[in-house]
Amino acid sequence: MNETMVCVVGNVATQPVYLESSTGPTARFRLAVTARYLDRGKNVWTDGHTNFFTVWARRSLATNVAASVSVGDPLVVQGRLKVRSEQREGQGWLSADLDAAAIGHDLSRGTSAFRRSARPEGRPGPQLGTSAQPEPTWETAPAGRQETRDEPRTSAEPQPGLEPTEVT
Repeated sequence: MNETMVCVVGNVATQPVYLESSTGPTARFRLAVTARYLDRGKNVWTDGHTNFFTVWARRSLATNVAASVSVGDPLVVQGRLKVRSEQREGQGWLSADLDAAAIGHDLSRGTSAFRRSARPEGRPGPQLGTSAQPEPTWETAPAGRQETRDEPRTSAEPQPGLEPTEVT
């Protein structure tokens, strides 16, 4: 099935609503996306039309949205676009929903401090502060010496075959 995947950048317009259900956690909020353009006649930036999207987050994304997102935050949201039409009191209504796959703060407009969420009990994985693999060395081995992947060179080891030279 073809799906319309989009990436939108905007500001959170409503406080996220977090719900627990039998199918797992869900969070939703409204995102305001306003186009801006340069009015060359006045030489000023002008706001264009504002589009509002209802953003839906599920499972761990919903939990993290509830803990991280507030009204006014600039966000980048990537997900599936779903446009719905319905009749309300005899009038036709269109709504645009985003089923979010990823949500993050827009770092072009501010800073953010990432904190990894805790893993649920019984779920395998490395603990915070540890790594599953040793830290790689990014240095190049000197000519004539081959490093093994199991024994990376440390900066304290002498480098055989390299002697100081004078440049004239």
